[in-house]
Amino acid sequence: MAAALRARGAQVEVVSITTSGDTAAAAPGDKSRFVKEIDEALLGGEVDVAVHSAKDVPGALPDGLAIAAVPSGEDPRDAVVGAARPPGGLPAGARVGTSSLRRRAQLLAHNPELEVLPLRGNVDTRLRKLAAGDYDAIVLAGAGLRRLGRAGEIGVELDVGEFVPAPGQGLLALETRRDDPAHAVVEGLDDPIARTRLEAERALVEALETSCHTPVGAHARPAKEGLVLHAFVGLPDGSEWITDRLDGGPADARTAGIVLAGRLLAAGAGELLRRAESTLGR
Repeated sequence: MAAALRARGAQVEVVSITTSGDTAAAAPGDKSRFVKEIDEALLGGEVDVAVHSAKDVPGALPDGLAIAAVPSGEDPRDAVVGAARPPGGLPAGARVGTSSLRRRAQLLAHNPELEVLPLRGNVDTRLRKLAAGDYDAIVLAGAGLRRLGRAGEIGVELDVGEFVPAPGQGLLALETRRDDPAHAVVEGLDDPIARTRLEAERALVEALETSCHTPVGAHARPAKEGLVLHAFVGLPDGSEWITDRLDGGPADARTAGIVLAGRLLAAGAGELLRRAESTLGR
């Protein structure tokens, strides 16, 4: 992103900030741990632009901040590493690592015989734990592996209709102060297709009134007419879930997300999400 901003004539200094999500003690499922310190630096004027993984950005932004641009995205699919089979094809008792409640719920929905274990650390740390034999397989975002030059580690990538990604997975969100001059510079990096996808996915989870601690997946892609939008909600143990697909829905991204959320709620998603919260003791 620094190079892209420099190409637009901006003077750029890269500032590295360690977040709560970068620590081993980070609580699983809490998105705010990946953005809290960065947003505080943005609000305090220490930085002018925050570069977030869009899937880590909570639905409600702090007052005064806005997503100024969503650059062109990457493939959002999750990937199984350590095995060349999808979850349903893994043997009973296979130890599969993930720290994501959404991935845990979908892994167990596809194969309740799996032993899903917590997995912490950055991508390199997780791959080392796999290589050390702590797990038989792990599930990561394929985009993250490719970005780090580790695409060769991917055993199989999972279809978005069968294993629904996190809202915003594979996308970046460039955040600025709403009325800051940097906003106008950054918004030139916005990609309409990526923006449409993120708006639909975020609208869906906002309409479901989900928290950071509920297993929810959402993935949108533009179609010839309207959008194709997949969604998943479930219990962390994979025992119950609801999936739905909106095909050729409203062209307006937010409307599409709200429409599909309404269908999910009519099918009982609200009660399922409340039970998921209760299961986690929150």
